[in-house]
Amino acid sequence: MKRIHEIDAFGWQRPPCSDAEREKHRRDKLHGQKEAGYQQLAELCRIGEYEAAKQLANRHPSWGYEIVDGEVSERNS
Repeated sequence: MKRIHEIDAFGWQRPPCSDAEREKHRRDKLHGQKEAGYQQLAELCRIGEYEAAKQLANRHPSWGYEIVDGEVSERNS
């Protein structure tokens, strides 16, 4: 462990990510957002808030979902 006077608060503590690592992080983040979005839409449909679910799905087209007959489905683009 470094002593406090040896730590450079403005220096890089780890090497920068490679392009492949950055892309993997981006894909993982998008996947997480899509999964969380699905859970939100499914919960809204479960409690009967179909119009709110439709509006939420339309505000977040990157999730790739739409509401059809009160159920969450993959958006066909």
